[in-house]
Amino acid sequence: MKRKINFLPILAVIVLFFALNSYVLSGFGTLNESSLLAPFFWVFIIGLTVALFFAITQMRTNGMGKFFQIITHAFLIVFTAEVVFAFFLLVGDLFRLVLSISSNFQPDGFQVLGRSIYWVDFAFVMFCLTVLLFIFGITRGKYAYRVIKHSLYFDDLPDNFDGFTITQISDIHAGSFTKPKQVQKGIDLINAQKSDLFVFTGDLVNNAASEIVPYIGHFSQIKAPFGQFSVLGNHDYGDYIKWPSEADKINNLQQLKSYHAELGFKLLLDAHVELTKNGEKIILAGIENWGLGFGERGDLAKALAGTHVNDFKVLLSHDPSHWEAQVKNNPSKIQLALAGHTHGMQFGIEAFGIKWSPVKYRYKHWGGIKFENGRYLNVNRGFGFLGFSGRIGIWPEITVIELKKTSNK
Repeated sequence: MKRKINFLPILAVIVLFFALNSYVLSGFGTLNESSLLAPFFWVFIIGLTVALFFAITQMRTNGMGKFFQIITHAFLIVFTAEVVFAFFLLVGDLFRLVLSISSNFQPDGFQVLGRSIYWVDFAFVMFCLTVLLFIFGITRGKYAYRVIKHSLYFDDLPDNFDGFTITQISDIHAGSFTKPKQVQKGIDLINAQKSDLFVFTGDLVNNAASEIVPYIGHFSQIKAPFGQFSVLGNHDYGDYIKWPSEADKINNLQQLKSYHAELGFKLLLDAHVELTKNGEKIILAGIENWGLGFGERGDLAKALAGTHVNDFKVLLSHDPSHWEAQVKNNPSKIQLALAGHTHGMQFGIEAFGIKWSPVKYRYKHWGGIKFENGRYLNVNRGFGFLGFSGRIGIWPEITVIELKKTSNK
């Protein structure tokens, strides 16, 4: 039985698309009354939209190549700038509507007031600023690495691990990089932290294992006294492109695992290791990717097999939805879980006491530290970038976590 296609949402999107662009065009028309404006505007907008649909249809075959990136970036910049322009234009139009209605009580009767050219100019300035902000995010923001430090306190931390430091990065997405020198700056910053332990929480590549090859010499420089450990993320399995055969897909994953070894990263695939210091230990566990909507491959019980319920545990799990589903209430207490995946959507604001990103509507915990049920979760905002080749407000992150004994506070 054929599945019926619901055309209503598609029709709604088309109507909203033309409504937005018609409204934006009316604003541009206030600034420029040329008869050529409307034809040029619609040819550009429709042409860009057609190119976007073509790029999307080719994505599974060609991946996120240069054409895909150029078109999606152009569409995203134009669409966002249009929304900003339309918002300020609407504020002005609503204000003049109120003034027009109030004029109905004047002796001259009802009058429809024209748009203020100054306000439309202001809306256009905001349009231009939005475009410039995106250009900054694409050219500079995606390599603006920052170090975020947290000191976390635990009652049950072994005494000899008081002050133990962990550097975490996530979501390298090597296939998106175009500037090795900028990437090297991030790696130098990682090594400058001189942490006891280094961990990477998944998504080494976008799709193909070969993406990391040009950067093996860079990331293999990362060293820590207690070692470098990693897990896989949803993109590492090659699920998002079409492979010539299933065997090619399997071989790609095996090659990726071997590249982790070349980097000096020990993969924890539903497994754990004991880190010992002066006769005391903590458990470092890692699982294969487990994420709602992104494949539930990981087996936490297997990863913790052989550990004691009272052992101090640190878990590497790529997707923060796993913490909600299986970790925060697990009978075997996991004191600290480290995740990534969200990228903070590479867009948002974290300043002036505001913490917001559109990704909050998909993930309850999308960035930073969360403490619940006596356990911590840290969601790293990502070292690399994907899809949108830039970052605005949510900068690439290197996390440094210091484990502290509560009694020594």
